Amino acid sequence: MELEFENLNITVVGLGLIGGSMAKAIRKHINVKNLWAIEVNESIIKQSKQERIIDEGFINPTYPLNHSDMVILCAYPNTNINFIKDNMHKMKKNCIITDTSGIKDKISRQINEFIREDIYFVGGHPMAGKECIGYEFSDSSIFEGASYILTCNHNPGRQIEILKKLFYRIGFKEVSIMSPEKHDEMIAFTSQLPHLIACALVNSDKFEQGLDCMGGSFKDATRVAQINAELWSQLIFENKDKLLRALAEFIDDLNKVYHIIDNDNKDTVQSYFEKSTAKRKGISI
Repeated sequence: MELEFENLNITVVGLGLIGGSMAKAIRKHINVKNLWAIEVNESIIKQSKQERIIDEGFINPTYPLNHSDMVILCAYPNTNINFIKDNMHKMKKNCIITDTSGIKDKISRQINEFIREDIYFVGGHPMAGKECIGYEFSDSSIFEGASYILTCNHNPGRQIEILKKLFYRIGFKEVSIMSPEKHDEMIAFTSQLPHLIACALVNSDKFEQGLDCMGGSFKDATRVAQINAELWSQLIFENKDKLLRALAEFIDDLNKVYHIIDNDNKDTVQSYFEKSTAKRKGISI
C-alpha cells in the first residue's frame, strides 16, 4: 500500500541552507498533512512560520518525532548520527529517516548498528547547494534540475519509492541509488576534489599578484572556494582514504600534462583539449 503525501507528517531537522531549502521545496510542491521543523534557533523557527514554510517548529524534538512519518536530517554528519541515536526511542513506528549529508559510508554503518528494527534509514545526498550558509540563503529552486543520490546496502523497496517520489516532486531531475561505499568513492572525485583544487588556487601565493588579470575562467574554477569550512573539514576527514586516492590520481594526471608541455608535444596538447571539449559537451551540467 502506498502512502499519499497528504496523509504524511514530515519533519525537517535543521533549517540551514539545505534544510530550509528542503522545507521550502516541500511546501511549494507537495501538499502534506503537517510540515514541521526541529531547530535550535528560535528566531529561525519564528521566521519560517511567519513565511508559512512550516506549520510548526520545535526545539524539543519529542512531539514531532512521536508523530512524524518521515524525518529529513539536514545537519552535519556527526550531528545527524547523534540525533538519531539520542532520539530513536521517540520515533514513530515505521518512520522513514533520511539525511542529506555529503558522506554516506560512515553514517550508514554507524546508524545500522543501533537503529530500531521498526524504523527505516535510507541515506541521501542532494547534489545541489550554494556558496553560502544559513536559512536566509535557502531557496526552493536550488534543487530544480539537480541530481539526488539515495544510498543503502539493501533495498527496503517501498521506502525507497516513497523517497524517490518525494524528491522528483520537489524538482530533482534524477534520483539514483548506489551503495554508501560507491557514493563516497565517486563524491571524492566529483565534489571534494574540485573543492580542494579551487581552495588551492585561491590560497596560492600568486593569488594577490593576479587580481588584475582574473577573468571568467578563474572565477568559474574557484567558485566553490567560498566554502563552509567547518562542514567541509568534517566531510573531507570522514572520507580521507578515498579522497587521498582521488587526489593522488589527479596529481599523476597533472604530472602527465606537465611533461607533455615540457616536451613541446603541441599535437598531444591539442588532442588533450579536443578530448576534454568533447567529453564536457557530453554532460548536461
